[in-house]
Amino acid sequence: MHRTALIKVVALFVLAAIAGLAGPVLLKLIVDGVAAGTTVGYVSMLALVMAGFVVLQAVLQRLAMAASMIAGEKVFAQLREEFMDQVTALPLSTVEKAGTGDLVSRTTNDVEAVSFAVRFAVPQILVSAITVLLTVAAAAVVSPVTAIALLAGAPLMIPVTRWYLKRSAAGYLTERESYSVVNGAITETIEGARTVDALSLGPLRRRSIDNALLGSFRAERYTLSLRSVLFPATEFAFYLPVAVVLLWGGWLAAQGNVTPGVVAAVALYALQLIDPVNTLIMWLDELQVGASSLARITGIRNVPADRTASGVLPKGQDIHVQAARYAYRPGHDVLHGVDLHLVRGERLAVVGPSGAGKSTLGRLIAGIHPPTGGSVQVGGVPLVDLPLDELRRQVALVTQEHHVFVGSVADNVRLGKADADGAEIEQALDDVGALGWARALPEGLETEVGSGAYALTPAQAQELALARLILADPHTLVLDEATSLIDPQAARDLERSLSAVLKGRTVVAIAHRLHTAHDADRVAVVEGGRIIELGPHEQLLALGGSYASLWHSWHTQ
Repeated sequence: MHRTALIKVVALFVLAAIAGLAGPVLLKLIVDGVAAGTTVGYVSMLALVMAGFVVLQAVLQRLAMAASMIAGEKVFAQLREEFMDQVTALPLSTVEKAGTGDLVSRTTNDVEAVSFAVRFAVPQILVSAITVLLTVAAAAVVSPVTAIALLAGAPLMIPVTRWYLKRSAAGYLTERESYSVVNGAITETIEGARTVDALSLGPLRRRSIDNALLGSFRAERYTLSLRSVLFPATEFAFYLPVAVVLLWGGWLAAQGNVTPGVVAAVALYALQLIDPVNTLIMWLDELQVGASSLARITGIRNVPADRTASGVLPKGQDIHVQAARYAYRPGHDVLHGVDLHLVRGERLAVVGPSGAGKSTLGRLIAGIHPPTGGSVQVGGVPLVDLPLDELRRQVALVTQEHHVFVGSVADNVRLGKADADGAEIEQALDDVGALGWARALPEGLETEVGSGAYALTPAQAQELALARLILADPHTLVLDEATSLIDPQAARDLERSLSAVLKGRTVVAIAHRLHTAHDADRVAVVEGGRIIELGPHEQLLALGGSYASLWHSWHTQ
């Protein structure tokens, strides 16, 4: 795909390297000419020619670097787009298991490292390698016997470099992974700052961050120890050939085997090798960092899918949960054989103590997690057998954790339906009671919101998410504490408004405010990963069981 651009870059670098090889040859002619008694005009002419080649080399290198940077940007742009496609296609269950820190690290530190390698390391390694090969070849043409001295540093450089490369890949991979742990510890602390403050968890979170930083420090210290061996050894190996050329060449000249000009030319070639070989080693180290980051980025492709679409379409819209089990860790079930049948248009409230498995059940009904046992079906087809786009047309999940994307209010709502017009967007906002404050923003619905722009309150962010849901128009909705960030009275009003809008749709409402349960067709009480009570509000109150206790306790608060 990028072959033509690469050929252009290589050709320009080769021409630049060839132009740089003229200097030592011209120096040889000057030295031998002076030794033989030439004229000032001859020396001046060769000096001007040498200056011309220096200018030509500079121009060619400038063009080569520009072409290389452009090609690098195109390669990186393609890599970034493919990476984002892969990230957004990841199963949500995998994203949740990976954690915020790991994904943030891959999308920031690792992408930045690969970007740096593509833009700078690859071009520099390319030009350095070409320059080294051509310089050695040119020295061999001038005098093969003298050029042998250029290999004096190889017995030291080759084994040290091999030793380094054998260890650096794993070291840098560990280093990049340690950044994920640091990012995760810091991100989780910031996102949960209110909880940390309320529960006095500051010392605990500081220890967690300190431990993450210690792990990163140890990983970086290891890679630094590798560089502390590589760089001094190779630095010595750079200058050793220059000394050997002068000694060996001086002896050859004294024996009359070569001229002083030949020794000067090969010595200059030895000096010219220092910079490209030094650059090659230095950028080889950066390339190891980039390669480790690239492995983490491309590793996303190897994440196994958590579902395989069968191509069979549902023949109805009823949701049937049969003997469903789910475990976040093998052998530790969170849900234990749950049975539930939801008829199209039914409203089910799911209540129970924290940690009972309510949200996990909601995620199974929404098709986020495939059950580890039993089945969850819509219209007779397992949810995990549906393609993701078809699944989202059938069932949607809204939680209390909402994200406001960078863009206008209208763009944020339009995520629910890409081709929605202005009237549809306003109607969706009006349905959730958000149209008033949205119009009152500085630029109305075109006001930029999200990171770095106008900051919405948590309640406003929740209403935006609900407006998206209205536009998405699935037949089954799973609302997991979807109004928890709105004050109780406003939440009550919003739920009444949504009640009219969502008429005819199946609604599963997971809530701690029991007025939601009062308005539902049925209530499911979840405890210990099982549905222990199921029925209408009045019937469960009459039973005098767990739901009745929850209801009376809530009313006496």
